[in-house]
Amino acid sequence: MKRTSPGRLDRQLGIPKRRGLEAVLKAQLIAAVVREIGRRGLTHVELAARSGLPRSAVTGILSGSLQKVTIDRLLRLLEAAGLEADIRVRRAA
Repeated sequence: MKRTSPGRLDRQLGIPKRRGLEAVLKAQLIAAVVREIGRRGLTHVELAARSGLPRSAVTGILSGSLQKVTIDRLLRLLEAAGLEADIRVRRAA
């Protein structure tokens, strides 16, 4: 899987760097959940029940739709899949 950096994404799409970073972070969180539910054999229905989100929302998010996806919802899905996020912050160059 090819990784896209926020800087590259913002240039390609002509969006602010922060929006590129947000899209990349969301995509990485979604990919982690997809890998884990595949490993554990969880269904979207089970993940929805564990996260408290509607099944249709879970399916939409896990299919890669970033529309109306909040960090809160992604963190709920991570927790429901038995994962936790670890964020690293550094000084800008």
